[in-house]
Amino acid sequence: MAAPLNQPLGPQNPGASGAPGPQLGPGGNQQQQQQQLGLAQQQQDFDPVQRYRMLIPQLKESLQNLMKIAALNLAQNTNIDNGQKIGDGSVQRFDKSLEEFYALCDQLELCLRLAYECLSQSYDSAKHSPTLVPTATKPDAVQTESLPYTQYLSMIKSQISCAKDIHNALLECSKKIMLKTPTTQGAL
Repeated sequence: MAAPLNQPLGPQNPGASGAPGPQLGPGGNQQQQQQQLGLAQQQQDFDPVQRYRMLIPQLKESLQNLMKIAALNLAQNTNIDNGQKIGDGSVQRFDKSLEEFYALCDQLELCLRLAYECLSQSYDSAKHSPTLVPTATKPDAVQTESLPYTQYLSMIKSQISCAKDIHNALLECSKKIMLKTPTTQGAL
């Protein structure tokens, strides 16, 4: 997918191509389009669901290619087994197309796992901090249910305090358990 972005789009360097000045405009336009494609590609790579949607047609095409190669190989092997003379037409390798299919399946699995992790984190975030804090970059988009920053800080401090209390209680419990258990090391 990233291969087209790395390939040159033609002579864009005026010194290397020797092209006159008026032809630089379309090259600049192509460069802008390439940058826009690069940004769109980064956004799609960041979103696992969008990447999944993009990979599905590739997976279908890979499966069709795999089945076609398997059928051609099967037909060729059947002709060889029957002793029929066959042309020396090169048949594509089945293992290469199978490897491509599995690689796409692995990419789809990673996309689904990443999407699941993002969803889990979103649920946990909504559960433990149900109201949002307005961001400094968008102060005019303040939601009615968002917390002011000072209230958010107090909520976080209370969560930290609760976590410390639980930690201390577990430490005390473990110390009490250690004191009550008889030492059996001497008996062994």
